[in-house]
Amino acid sequence: MTISEHLQELHGLPVFDFPEAGFEAKLPPASTVAWRIAVDEYGENSDEKWTSAFERFAASVDVSEVRALIVGMWLEPYDSGPAPIVEALAGAAGRFPALRALFVGDITGEQCEISWITQGLVTPLLDSYPELLEFGVRGGQGLVFPPVRHERLRSLTVETGGLDGEVVRGIAASELPALERLDLWLGTSEYGATAEIGDLEPFFTGGRLPRLIHLALRNSDMQDLIAAGLAGAPVVARLESLDLSMGTLGDEGAQALLGGQPLTHLKKLDLHHHFIGGAMAKRLAETLEPAGVELDLADEHEIPDPDGWDHRYTAVAE
Repeated sequence: MTISEHLQELHGLPVFDFPEAGFEAKLPPASTVAWRIAVDEYGENSDEKWTSAFERFAASVDVSEVRALIVGMWLEPYDSGPAPIVEALAGAAGRFPALRALFVGDITGEQCEISWITQGLVTPLLDSYPELLEFGVRGGQGLVFPPVRHERLRSLTVETGGLDGEVVRGIAASELPALERLDLWLGTSEYGATAEIGDLEPFFTGGRLPRLIHLALRNSDMQDLIAAGLAGAPVVARLESLDLSMGTLGDEGAQALLGGQPLTHLKKLDLHHHFIGGAMAKRLAETLEPAGVELDLADEHEIPDPDGWDHRYTAVAE
């Protein structure tokens, strides 16, 4: 599967596309939408840089009222990262006192496949916006995320087809005392995933994430190992939702979940896109649904031949 649609909302606000150069549009009040700024390398103004579009935006909108901002397509993301964009946004932080949500890389597969998106050092944005509540990034190639401390961040999302272990360790070592939602797409080794199960241990214990209630460790080719690690993990007892979807979860991982600590306190367990057999899926439903757990077992896939090659795959890779 590829990412075929752009974000439709951010921070509870509908997305509005800031017009390309030369196009006129009635602009909504600055605080009422999540603004997406993007350039189209195949459009009529294909030579406009993202930073130039950002300058037009800042001259057209009362940026002091902007609450949510989305960085969309920039020129040749398969070759160049967003360093100039990060620099421009960090440098303009004083002009955006109301900004509470920021997403970098809202790029569809038609524009650039997720594992081709070149990223870079993104943590200067967290350093520059201490009041930020939501931060997300798409694309793992070249992504750099050293340990940071952010007092206010409530939601962190990293979407990749393959997440480097160094990034995972950087996030795990970060001090995020207000974080309530963590969503990591770990991906597959074929597209750059190098994290090992031990790198996830800080998320299992949750010591640096005292307010975490929504945990997603998904889109992984080691989904069974993650499920086994979470079966007795201290963090699970305080979660409201657990998301192990989009990966290679099979009967082994499902059995680990059933044989571990009770999950009946969860509001939701998301396992969609899985390789769990019918009998095990029935056991999950019979154990959890009577307790009121919303169980998502949609998008089931054929179980690989146990005597043949295990061809399980993640939902998002290339």
